[in-house]
Amino acid sequence: MNVLLTGGAGYIGTHIAVELLDSGHGVVVVDNLSNSRAEAIRRVERITGRPVPRYVGDCADRELLERVFAEHRIDAAVHCAGLKAVGESTERPLLYYRNNLDALLTLCETMDAHGARSLVFSSSATVYGDPEQVPIGEDAPLGATNPYGATKLFGERVLADLAKAAPDWRIIALRYFNPVGAHPSGLIGEDPNGVPNNLFPYIAQVAAGRREKVLVYGDDYDTPDGTGVRDYLHVVDLARGHVAALERLGDAYGMRAYNLGSGHGTSVLEAIAAFERACGRQIPRQVVARRPGDIAVCYADPSAANRELGWKTTHTLDEACADVWRWQSANPNGFGD
Repeated sequence: MNVLLTGGAGYIGTHIAVELLDSGHGVVVVDNLSNSRAEAIRRVERITGRPVPRYVGDCADRELLERVFAEHRIDAAVHCAGLKAVGESTERPLLYYRNNLDALLTLCETMDAHGARSLVFSSSATVYGDPEQVPIGEDAPLGATNPYGATKLFGERVLADLAKAAPDWRIIALRYFNPVGAHPSGLIGEDPNGVPNNLFPYIAQVAAGRREKVLVYGDDYDTPDGTGVRDYLHVVDLARGHVAALERLGDAYGMRAYNLGSGHGTSVLEAIAAFERACGRQIPRQVVARRPGDIAVCYADPSAANRELGWKTTHTLDEACADVWRWQSANPNGFGD
């Protein structure tokens, strides 16, 4: 099938593009490059040996999307475009609501007008808020604790209502836990603008000497070592989950949600130790105050995706760290090298 991939020049999007292309699908990318580089798509083409048509612009731009659909036969979409920093969302909530929801609504309206009603939506484990128990199954109570998570939760509600009103839609929402790692080629990886919001690119930049130390946000949580516990999964495994979801959409009328996670938790200090094993050096760190919106523990029950999508993680955290370090070492300044 021919897939419209929004946010396809980003960290997750580029890895999804590789897996889609390697699985025989066509990919058309739309990305406004607000937190990505055009070079990333050129790297995807190097890895796969296949061309990737791309459009620079915003998914909330109806005219742009109409042009994409006029110039390509689109069978389905994977919607990854959106702002994604929890901390920033608490400081700039209106920006997050406007950007993330406008993009989704415009995409769905355009898809519907062109009869392309198969969609994989990039959701998030933040829709579970502060979970009552772990591991978290898809039937756990929903309730985001920050504006970023709320945009994902509202997005899911929009899609559920759309599927009820128009039963020919096929929609799968994938609730990501914490993607880490990089493509094993070292050609693509996470390259955030400015100060990284996610733990692993920050650790990698400290290991490479670009930053002085890792800031550990809180060591007084109710966890074994006091630091936050998250479910880290390799970005290649995450990308393969999108291929599995797209191929499931053929008989998946309505809207369904699946967790994509490893099924176990790792603390911040354990993550730093894993990276130290990968790079062979000590990572300086400093404990600072908790960030607004953060929670203590979050990890998945991925059994539904294992069972219904035929998907499971195959990479370890140590492999993810090794791949991040390979990417960082080969590209010390990211795609700007």
